[in-house]
Amino acid sequence: MIVIAFLQLIRWKNLVMIVCIQLLFKYIYFSVFSVATTLSGFDFSILLLATITIAAAGYIINDIYDVEADKINKPNKVIIGKKISKKQGYNYYYLLNSIGLIAGLYVAYRINKLSFIAIFIITALLLKVYNSDFKKRPLTGNIIVSLLVSLSILIVGVFDVIPAITDENVVEQYHAFRVLIDYSVFAFMFMLLREIVKDIEDVNGDKKLKMKTLPILLGRRRAKNIVFALSFVPLILVTLYSFNNFSNVPFILAYMLIIVMLPLLHFMTKIIYAKTKKDYTYASNLLKFIMLLGMLSILIISLNIHYAK
Repeated sequence: MIVIAFLQLIRWKNLVMIVCIQLLFKYIYFSVFSVATTLSGFDFSILLLATITIAAAGYIINDIYDVEADKINKPNKVIIGKKISKKQGYNYYYLLNSIGLIAGLYVAYRINKLSFIAIFIITALLLKVYNSDFKKRPLTGNIIVSLLVSLSILIVGVFDVIPAITDENVVEQYHAFRVLIDYSVFAFMFMLLREIVKDIEDVNGDKKLKMKTLPILLGRRRAKNIVFALSFVPLILVTLYSFNNFSNVPFILAYMLIIVMLPLLHFMTKIIYAKTKKDYTYASNLLKFIMLLGMLSILIISLNIHYAK
């Protein structure tokens, strides 16, 4: 029972998604496009460990700080204080952060860039400060979380691609890292939308904690209108990106426009007419699904190129 509660506490499904995305780049995209890499299989697994343990610690501290709000927003999903005590939660938080920082130090040492440990330290600190302060402010917390999610993709390039750059392969390595940046931007845009939607969904509990999130300051109707307006940014950018990069590959273009962009249009329809908490929960889950579909495009692109050779 405690194991199940712990897995729920650390949002194991989200962690699995992070691992899968990083593995897709390492073993599918980099392999198909012959990208030079630095980390061995074992070293890369340590990078994965560092990423997911620090992320898991972030989820734990989030639930510790949000326990009172969660009693209102999602009473059936409260874990801290019911299935796991606050003291145990803090113990898990410090343990996971320690594992993550040690793992991060190891990977930084392996690529001879000890200064890169700062990435993990800053991430852990930002997650702590975000939950204790920034999440109470309009947009600030939303942007920080979105940046950290995008970093979980970019970090693969920082530790595996950049250290392998030589005078001979600099153009190819730059292109590979640019693709990682593109997907990081994609993740940032959709995560920002989702964070605002979640704030609208949780407005009742957040009011109890005296937060100043966007829907509390402006009201649910105005906040959802902002989400609707912001949705045009990824809609336009991803559509242009797809035509600019895949106009000569109809299968990939179709995937991006039909499988990824059509659900976004569906989301925009749902959010503009959303009224109940159930509506916002559906919209939030839909955005999460769209993010997954977008990330899976790296698999579609890689396999398409591989079998076209």
